[in-house]
Amino acid sequence: MRIVSLLPSATETVCLLGLEDQLVGVSADSDWPPNVVQRLPVLNTVSIDPRLLSSREIDRVANDGHRGASLYHVDPELLRTLQPDLILTQEVCEVCAVSRRDVDLATRTLGYAPRVLSLSPATLDQVLSDVGLVARNAGASDRSSAVVRRLSARLEAVRQRTTDLPRPRVFCMEWLDPPYTAGHWVPEMVELAGGRDDLGTPAGSSRRIDWQDVLDYAPEVIVLMPCSLELERVAQEFDLLRTRPAWHTLPAVRSGRVYAGNTHLFSRSGPRLVDGVEVLGRALHPEIFEMPLPRGYALKVSQAGDRLEPYS
Repeated sequence: MRIVSLLPSATETVCLLGLEDQLVGVSADSDWPPNVVQRLPVLNTVSIDPRLLSSREIDRVANDGHRGASLYHVDPELLRTLQPDLILTQEVCEVCAVSRRDVDLATRTLGYAPRVLSLSPATLDQVLSDVGLVARNAGASDRSSAVVRRLSARLEAVRQRTTDLPRPRVFCMEWLDPPYTAGHWVPEMVELAGGRDDLGTPAGSSRRIDWQDVLDYAPEVIVLMPCSLELERVAQEFDLLRTRPAWHTLPAVRSGRVYAGNTHLFSRSGPRLVDGVEVLGRALHPEIFEMPLPRGYALKVSQAGDRLEPYS
C-alpha cells in the first residue's frame, strides 16, 4: 500500500508500526523520524513563515487574517504522481496542520478515489486507538497490538508512581502572546504525571486566557509548550513572560519551577505524547523520576530566573 501522511503524528505512527517503507510522501512539518522523512517528497506548502512573525502576529494571522481560508496548500500534481492508496490527515485544527478540507480539494482531480483517513483524537485513549485505526487501514492490523501495549504500559508505569504523591497546580501554556491554556489530551497528561491542570480544557480546544486568571490560579509549576514553536524560539521569547504583570510573584517563578517542553511531545496527537508524559513526570516529581531526559526534550528557568536553560 502506498501511504501519504499529511500529519506529523500520523507519520510517526506509520513508522512506529514498521510501515515506513510504504510511505511515499509527507507533510512539510513531518520531521520524525528524521532518517525516514528526509528522503520523502513534501506535498504541501504553508502560507505564512512563523520565523518572520512574532507570537502575537502569528496568533492574529491564524485567527483573523486567514478566516475562511486555509493556511496550507497541498500540491495536486505531486499527489497525482505519487498515486497514494491511503492519505492520512486530521480534523482537530485547521491552523496547526493540513486538514481534511485541504485534502479534499487536492484529490478532486486525481481521477480515482484514494482512501482518506482523518484522525481527530481528543484524549490519550483515542490517540492509542488511532494507532490501531492506521494499522487496519494500511492492511497491517496485526502490527498494532504490541505497539499499543508498550505505549500503554509506559503510561501506566507513570500513573502508578504518582498515585499517592501531592499534586501541584500546573499551568500548561500553549501560546505565549497572547496566553492560551492547553486542551485536548494535555490536562490528562498532567494528571498522569502527578499534577493538576485546572486551567486546561480536557478533551477540548485550547483557549485564550486572561492573565489575571493565571495570577489568581497561582500555579506552582508552569510548563511552556507553545504549539509548533521549537525550544530555541521559546527561549528567545521568554522575556515576553518575564515582563508580564506580577510574573515574579507566581509560586512557580519564585521556586524556579518554570519549564519549556518540546512542542512535538505535547501538541501532536501521536505516540510521542507518551514521551511527553514522562517529561512532565520528571518536571513535576524529579525526586521520583530520576532518569535524565534526552537532550532537546525540555528547558528549565535558570537560577537567576532570567533565561531558559537545557533541562535533563
